[in-house]
Amino acid sequence: MSLDLAQALAGHVPGPGPVLTMALLEINNLHVALEDGTEIVKGVDLAVDQNEIHAIMGPNGSGKSTLAYALMGHPAYQITEGEILFGGEDLVPLAADERAQRGLFLAFQYPHAVPGVTVTSFLRSAINAIRKARAGEDDPVPIPQFRKELFAAMDRLKVSRELASRYLNDGFSGGEKKRVEILQMAMLNPKIAVLDETDSGLDIDALRIVARGVKELVGPEMGALVITHYQRILNYVTPDYVHVFIDGRIVEEGGPELAHTLEAEGYERYGKAAA
Repeated sequence: MSLDLAQALAGHVPGPGPVLTMALLEINNLHVALEDGTEIVKGVDLAVDQNEIHAIMGPNGSGKSTLAYALMGHPAYQITEGEILFGGEDLVPLAADERAQRGLFLAFQYPHAVPGVTVTSFLRSAINAIRKARAGEDDPVPIPQFRKELFAAMDRLKVSRELASRYLNDGFSGGEKKRVEILQMAMLNPKIAVLDETDSGLDIDALRIVARGVKELVGPEMGALVITHYQRILNYVTPDYVHVFIDGRIVEEGGPELAHTLEAEGYERYGKAAA
């Protein structure tokens, strides 16, 4: 949420007194452009903390996914101004893997297939890379411990154990891909998870399973930024804060009731940019 919204919801009055605690993820005046210089994100301020669910809602083409990719360090998106603070550290100079090591995670709208790499191998390699970065030396997770945690997470999230031995997303249905994204989130245990339209293309049963996984995982050790076009997933994951994203900017903020207003009225009230 923005600083103004945080103060309003907390009843904070500027002046002498306690200082508002800094959120784990602080985005300040962020501007993002494509490689050809076209500006897509045009000055975003947002704060997301652990134990919070934030929803960014906006029409197609408003720049929501660009924001998600820029947060994770995708090289095709250039941050031209502003900062992304994570625990007080500016992530902008860091590569995507370094951001992941700090505890940031991105669930893709369209997960890519990785032929030749099984789900099990991918997850264990990712976990070991994070453990090595944090320990400063090789610290591989013991295989029995990993298998126990993997199968427990798969059962909890209703991911077929058969997928563990298959190549990552290769031949997976849309629902299977999205469930495996949530499985990755469960196994990597990030501090902040960004979900880029994870509800896209899901039938109602898969949507419920994915939403339940998000609700189970968010808590004192994890916060979530849920990016979506529709209110549908928010029927199952109640956000603490909703941010309306139009033409590269956050134009309105509020509580979960704002999502219902958008579902009823659409984005037309925000003008031509929302059409």
